[in-house]
Amino acid sequence: MFISNAYAQAAAGGDTQNTLISMIPLVLMFVVLYFVMIRPQMKRQKEHKAMIEALAKGDEVVTAGGFLGKVSKIGEVYIGVELANGVEVQMQRTAVVQVLPKGTVK
Repeated sequence: MFISNAYAQAAAGGDTQNTLISMIPLVLMFVVLYFVMIRPQMKRQKEHKAMIEALAKGDEVVTAGGFLGKVSKIGEVYIGVELANGVEVQMQRTAVVQVLPKGTVK
């Protein structure tokens, strides 16, 4: 009595253009994300890898812990860094953050 009959609506056909237009902001967000975040990070990683591979004995470096020293030994994975006269530490090559110009560490 009080409940009316419910009828199904006809399915909307041909709304593919509306769907494509609604996806454009999402695609644009991914493009911007790639150029603002992902691409620069990949470039930094490539530069850091090249710097680590180019390390040579006598280079003056800054480590991730903030130590400044001269490279005294070089191995495949580890390097020896002389922090002061007679004080040498062994650390991973990836711990080197920056190679300094010659003469910086006295």
